Amino acid sequence: METVSKSALKAKMLEYFRRVEESGEELVVTDNNRPTLRIVPIRQRQSSADSFAGLQGRVVYNEDVMAPTTDEWPER
Repeated sequence: METVSKSALKAKMLEYFRRVEESGEELVVTDNNRPTLRIVPIRQRQSSADSFAGLQGRVVYNEDVMAPTTDEWPER
């Protein structure tokens, strides 16, 4: 995590923004050595199929997935 003062950021803002985009690391902006802002890249969302692709076929569930769970999760 890189830290930069507001005045340094103002002088080279595009350069700092490009670093954040390329590295994916967040940038903390300070005012009088006190953190005031955090600049982070926007991450693209993955589908659930992509997120769990590595687990496909590896998870085994030995009970009926349609069985009621009222004993385990009582209603309030």
